[in-house]
Amino acid sequence: MNSSVDSHRRDWIAREEQAERMIPLVGGLYRGRGVVTSIHGRRLIGLSSIDLIKAHKFARQAGADELSLDASTAVLLALTELAPGPASLDIARLHQAFLTRGEGASLVEFLRAELGDIVEERVDAGAPRDVVLYGFGRIGRLLARLMIAHAGSGSGLRLRAIVVRKGSADDLHKRASLLRRDSVHGPFAGTLTVDEQASTILANGTLIQVIYSDDPASVDYTAYGIQDAIVVDNTGRWRDRAGLEQHLRAKGVARVLLTAPGKDDVKNIVFGINQAAIGEDRILSAASCTTNAITPVLAAIDEAYGVVRGHVETVHSYTNDQNLTDNFHKGSRRGRSAALNMVITETGAAKAVAKALPQLAGKLTGSAIRVPTPNVSLAILNLTLEHTADRDELNGYLRAVSLHSKLRQQVDYIESPEVVSSDFVGSHRAGIVDGLATIADDDNVVVYVWYDNEFGYSCQVVRVIEAMAGTHPAVFPERVNVTLESMKSLQAQVL
Repeated sequence: MNSSVDSHRRDWIAREEQAERMIPLVGGLYRGRGVVTSIHGRRLIGLSSIDLIKAHKFARQAGADELSLDASTAVLLALTELAPGPASLDIARLHQAFLTRGEGASLVEFLRAELGDIVEERVDAGAPRDVVLYGFGRIGRLLARLMIAHAGSGSGLRLRAIVVRKGSADDLHKRASLLRRDSVHGPFAGTLTVDEQASTILANGTLIQVIYSDDPASVDYTAYGIQDAIVVDNTGRWRDRAGLEQHLRAKGVARVLLTAPGKDDVKNIVFGINQAAIGEDRILSAASCTTNAITPVLAAIDEAYGVVRGHVETVHSYTNDQNLTDNFHKGSRRGRSAALNMVITETGAAKAVAKALPQLAGKLTGSAIRVPTPNVSLAILNLTLEHTADRDELNGYLRAVSLHSKLRQQVDYIESPEVVSSDFVGSHRAGIVDGLATIADDDNVVVYVWYDNEFGYSCQVVRVIEAMAGTHPAVFPERVNVTLESMKSLQAQVL
């Protein structure tokens, strides 16, 4: 018995040591080449040895054999030798591709051919693009955390400034403290230094200018060396074109992105669905957290089965717009205590889906219930389909979408009888399908989609900013179009 116990312990220690040897390889590829590595969408950058082991075990949930640490290390070593240009690389899928299509080639030879131009021509990401956060609330601070964490080798997005209204004499320290500590998302991963004289916050080598202003048009960003910036408006004060155009009158601003649903003719962009519509537009919206969560799932279901009509019920965590205790509020019911009540309220998310998926215009209704949780929400999609759906087939299809399709950065899938909302805090995906909750009855289905309405949405916003800046990395293996017909062959390929 003791020998068995000792054997398990020795095996664990060996795995920890192997994972520890992976850490500098992951970090070196990221900082040196701008390469983001992942395992079935689980990013490896900045993970501890324990978290790396857990990421490898996720392959089982993804419907494949557990990926070995030895296999991952071999891929990382080969990538280090090849020194590719900036890209997002799924080492689990690259390893599987090598096993199925390697045809006698060495791993280095196979990856050189598989990755093409990003190895042979070592395409660089180009000069970094300046980004300004106008407003520094829940979403603004998470965007700051993400851009600081993604700074890598210095290419891509470069957070240069935040613009806020001065709230107190010690405003700068309070802003830094809110960035440093978060009751939902935990402490900032790194160090922060405040320079009151210069009005700056230094965060992990990223120098952020804090600008105080209440007039978007009056800020001279060029005075701080900021040029052709993308201003991300997190305030929600202006949602139409006329209001957002104020930012474009400021010196040093090239484009504007709103982190709320845009009004009138402002395009609402859901990354993964309609980012091709960004074009040269100078004013854009990243839609809402709920629209980002449900649109990719709806797009996948509509493509495979056809959506005739549906209702979206959102069980949404309370937001800062609600009152902590009963008090006056201009909105219906939102004046009642958010911490003590479930509150029925309106949502435009279902109708907003049509801005990204025009084929669903007029087909969806929606409502929302605000509940006493601080983060993570749940969308319940009750849909009538053109074609009948089997529960296992639908779940298998959505699982394949989450692993292989063009929507794999947006859609995740899980089957667990024990998961609850807090388990999805920090998810990088726009929405997570809860497979065990799926109901299918002939042409009617009910699909449950969890989403971190703060962090998951912020990840989507960053993807839109990258697309606007032309810095979104190439993704390998390339995404494929997942259909019901291709689902079984894809699953067999993974296995």
